[in-house]
Amino acid sequence: MFNNFPNYSYSGYPYTQNYNTSQPQFQPQQTQPSGINWVQGEAGAKSYQISPGQHVMLMDSENYVFYIKSSDPSGMPMPLRIFDYKERTPQNNQQPQQNNNNEYITRKEFEKRISEIKNGKQSVQSTQ
Repeated sequence: MFNNFPNYSYSGYPYTQNYNTSQPQFQPQQTQPSGINWVQGEAGAKSYQISPGQHVMLMDSENYVFYIKSSDPSGMPMPLRIFDYKERTPQNNQQPQQNNNNEYITRKEFEKRISEIKNGKQSVQSTQ
């Protein structure tokens, strides 16, 4: 009696109705993956939803920080891992300077000096 209304379809709606049936058919919206997941701050990273057993890297759009969010196979979230990053420049990309090895001796030299001390051939000097 009241089912005399036509079935209309709106293209912006996530599903459309088929004119032959009264059941709606879901048509998922196609999105192009960018490969980078952006969040706003630590709160955005904590609220980001992931599937059970999934690991995802989230880039912070507000700070030079990225997050690793993961969950175990049952879906329980693991602690959020937070990393800072900075740009490499020619100044900070250099190799660290070598330590001055004059303060250290080899194992062989150490054992030789210990045996000399035990045999009384060398006196023990205190360093201060």
